[in-house]
Amino acid sequence: MKKDYLFTSESVSEGHPDKVCDRISDMVVDTYLAAEPQSRVACETLTTTNKVVLAGEVRGPEIKKDDLIQKVRNCIKDIGYDQQGFTWKEATLVESHLHSQSTDIAMGVDSSGNKDEGAGDQGIMFGYACNETEELMPAPIHYSHKILRLMAEDRKSGKLKNIEPDSKSQITIEYIDGKPSSVKSVVISTQHSPDINQAQVRELVKPYIARSIPKELLNSLDDKEIYVNPTGNFVIGGPDGDSGLTGRKIIVDTYGGAAPHGGGAFSGKDPTKVDRSAAYASRYLAKNVVASKIASKCLIQLAYAIGVSKPLSIYVDLFDNDEEKNKHVEKLIKENFDLSPRGIREMLGLNKPIYEKTAAYGHFGRIPDEAGSFSWEKTDKLDIFKN
Repeated sequence: MKKDYLFTSESVSEGHPDKVCDRISDMVVDTYLAAEPQSRVACETLTTTNKVVLAGEVRGPEIKKDDLIQKVRNCIKDIGYDQQGFTWKEATLVESHLHSQSTDIAMGVDSSGNKDEGAGDQGIMFGYACNETEELMPAPIHYSHKILRLMAEDRKSGKLKNIEPDSKSQITIEYIDGKPSSVKSVVISTQHSPDINQAQVRELVKPYIARSIPKELLNSLDDKEIYVNPTGNFVIGGPDGDSGLTGRKIIVDTYGGAAPHGGGAFSGKDPTKVDRSAAYASRYLAKNVVASKIASKCLIQLAYAIGVSKPLSIYVDLFDNDEEKNKHVEKLIKENFDLSPRGIREMLGLNKPIYEKTAAYGHFGRIPDEAGSFSWEKTDKLDIFKN
């Protein structure tokens, strides 16, 4: 692997059209899990100019359509959209086309007799951790998220004015000897009101770079390498400027391209879907490995077949060319963790309405809370790997 290189990752804000869809889809998951923890949900959302369409499959308690539509409006209002082309107030905004889960899929997932609960689909899932940041996340994606998250907090509190919900960020970092050395460029594109010009937008957003990135990484950043709204104008944004779909920002959701991705999206899926739950479990394992300080980086892959309980394979790469240590960590995982869909959900407490919070600014590198969100970010299994 290269020792000296440039690496770039991007993030998008909660007002990006695809993230609006992720937020709404995860709200649907939370709504059903709050009513019945064993609910099954696979919800996709489409947004465009003053239109939101829900589609997918559910199995659980009856949720009134009007209640769900009001919750969609609440999501849009909280994000901050009350614009001519996309407003939470619009009477004809939401259409819901959710229907019952396929009995064929349910048969493969359900437990019965001696058969344990199976995976909701086939697939491969990856988890990754590295010691580039305190959160054990790759630096480019972590700081890209932070810029937009801080901007959104100040926008919603009223501290940051004339900046609208739809934003993107991108950071390029130079690595020397495999470690982050300096930020080489920053790109921020943000929707703004027509009352301010390009120069004013630049002055409003530049302070968030300094607030988000450690000073030692910014010392050599040339002001010419800070690109703010490179097109020159960004007034029309959100679903009015571009349609949105659930699950189109999977690299933003994970590691910014610094690690492989199995291909499955997270948002809109209940935790019987290993696309989501096993990706969380593999991150949990990888983070505890790196936090135990036996490796500076860790990549874990899990593979599943629909209807089958146990993972078909467990792969570990510690990036240190020590094959025996890799095998030892694989052995520890097999001996100490139940990675069946049921085992993962019980280990991480996933049958709770905890997913709407995950929809923007990454599913990883976040702080676990008392309600159970981001339980996969805990480092409570260090002793298993330290020994």
